[in-house]
Amino acid sequence: MSVPEEPQVPVVATTGVVGVVGLDLRGETPAPKKQVYSWALWDWATQPFNTVILTFIFTALYLTTDAFLPPELQALDKTDPVKEAAIAELTSGLGLGSTIAALAILLIAPVLGQRADAAGKQKLWLGIGTGALIACMFGLWFVEPVPSLFWLGVALISAGAVFGEIAAVNSNAMLIGIANQKNIGRISGLGWGFGYLGGIVALVIVVVLDTADWFGMSTDNGLPFRLIAVGCAVWAIVFSIPIFLNVPEPSLGRPERQVGFFQSYVLLTKDVIGLYRNTETRPTFWFLLASAVFRDGLGGVFAFGAVIAAAVFGFEFMELVIFGIAANLIAGVSTIIAGRFDDRFGPKRIILWSLACMIVAGLAVFFLVEAGTVAFWIGGLILCAFVGPAQAASRSFLARVTPAGREGEIFGLYATTGRAASWMASGAWTLLIVATQSTAFGILGIVLVLVAGFLLLLPVKERRAV
Repeated sequence: MSVPEEPQVPVVATTGVVGVVGLDLRGETPAPKKQVYSWALWDWATQPFNTVILTFIFTALYLTTDAFLPPELQALDKTDPVKEAAIAELTSGLGLGSTIAALAILLIAPVLGQRADAAGKQKLWLGIGTGALIACMFGLWFVEPVPSLFWLGVALISAGAVFGEIAAVNSNAMLIGIANQKNIGRISGLGWGFGYLGGIVALVIVVVLDTADWFGMSTDNGLPFRLIAVGCAVWAIVFSIPIFLNVPEPSLGRPERQVGFFQSYVLLTKDVIGLYRNTETRPTFWFLLASAVFRDGLGGVFAFGAVIAAAVFGFEFMELVIFGIAANLIAGVSTIIAGRFDDRFGPKRIILWSLACMIVAGLAVFFLVEAGTVAFWIGGLILCAFVGPAQAASRSFLARVTPAGREGEIFGLYATTGRAASWMASGAWTLLIVATQSTAFGILGIVLVLVAGFLLLLPVKERRAV
C-alpha cells in the first residue's frame, strides 16, 4: 500500500508516542545495496570484541589465568586450593566488571537513544560508541601480565561492553533507514550473519597464528594476547568505515523532544507508559518484555555452551575451539538464510520456530548425555543454527513495531530490558546445578527460560504491513 505524502500521525498528548511505524514512512523503494552491505559490515567490524576478546581468547586464556597472580601463587599446582581460590578471585573480578557494565547499560542506553532520536544524530552516537570501543581494545595493549594491571584489563573490557552496546543501539536504529516492510528481515539477518562470520574469521586467524607459534615472535609478557587486542581494534576501524560513509541517518530528528539529560528520564518514563496505553504501540511494549526473556535464553546458549562441552562432555581445548568455529559458522549462514523466510512468513513465526527447535535440541542434549560427545556435537550445532535466526528476527520484529522517530529510544529500551532479564538463564542454570549437584541439569535451566520466552511471545501481535 502506498504511503500518503503527509501521513496523519496520532500523538498521545502527554508522551509524544506516535502511532505510525517508521518503516511505513519509507515506502517500498529498496535502499542501494552499497548502503545495506555497509550497514551489515559494522557487525562484522565489532564482533571480534565479543568472540575473540570476551569469549574465547583474551579473558578466558589470559586475563583470568595465573599470569595475573603473584609468582608464589603461579608456582603452585593448579589443583592447589589456594591457587584455585586465587583464580576464582580473578574470575569473580571479571564478573563484577560485567555486572557494573550491565547496570550502566541499563541506566543510560535508552536515554542516549532517545536523545539521539530527538537530535537526529544516530550516526554521531554510533561514532562515539564505536570509537570508544576501539580505544578500549587498543588500551588492552597496556595490560601486561602483572597483578597490578588486572583491574585495568577488567575496566577496559567492561567499558568496551558499555560503549559497544551504545553503538549497537544506534546501529539497530539505522536499520530502519535502509529497510522497508518487504526486506527488513533479510537485511537484519544479513547483519547478524556478517557478525557471526566476521567473529569466526578473526578467531580462525588467531588459531592459525597460534598453530604457527606466532612465527617465532616472543610470547613473553603476554605479547600475543595484547597484539590480538590491537588486531581486533584495527579490524574494527577498517570495517566500520563504510557505515559512516554510505549509510544515512534514519531521521532528521524531533526538536520538540529535545530536553535536558535528567529530564530525558522523565520523558522516557512517560513514553514507556504511552507505549502500553496506545493500542497502536502496545505490541511494542509486550514484545520488549517477551524478547527480554527469550533473548536471555539465547544468550545462555553461548554463555554456558563451552562450560557444558567441557564439564559435561569432556571437550579438550582444541576440540572446544573447533566446535566454536563450527557453531559460529553455522549460526552465521543460517541467520543469513533465515532472513529471507522472515520477510516471507513474518519474524514472529521465525522466532517461535527457532525457539521450539532449540527447546527440542536442548532436551535431547540433556537426555542423551550418556551418548557422549556425538550428542553434544549434533544437539549443540542445532541449537546454534537457530540462535542467530531468532536474534535477527527479534530485531526485525521490533523494527516493524517501532514508532517513527523513536528508533534509538526503542532499541535503547531493547538493550535495557535485555539487561534487566539477564539474570534469568544464569539463575536457572545455577539453581538447578546447586539443587542436583550436576552440571548437566544446568541445560534444563536454559531450556526453561526458552520455554518461558516462547509462551510470552505467543500472544504478542505481529505487525507486518499497513
